[in-house]
Amino acid sequence: VQLQASGGGLVQPGGSLRLSCAASGNIFSINGMGWYRQAPGKQRELVASITSGGSTMYADSVKGRFPISRDNAKNTVYLQMNSLKPEDTAVYYCKMWVVSGLPPYYGMDYWGEGTLVTVSS
Repeated sequence: VQLQASGGGLVQPGGSLRLSCAASGNIFSINGMGWYRQAPGKQRELVASITSGGSTMYADSVKGRFPISRDNAKNTVYLQMNSLKPEDTAVYYCKMWVVSGLPPYYGMDYWGEGTLVTVSS
């Protein structure tokens, strides 16, 4: 199983970006999906998560600005980042709980490679 994240880049304050993360490989099902970020000199933190049933959770710092969504048919999770601030600058990572399609059908967390988001004028 591999997770491929995309959509990062340089954006001015107040701008928007949309991150995507697609899972590929031998997949039986995907439960929770989430986005984390790590700013320079700081610990990795949860930004937003979404369950297989569509329930969402957000860090206080992004509530109302970063809606998370998923497309189960595409094994993809999205993070729409609006009203971006300089303090949102970080490497963003996706994570998914994936149940393998191969015996013994274990479930485990998989991480994507980070995508850099820089908010600067």
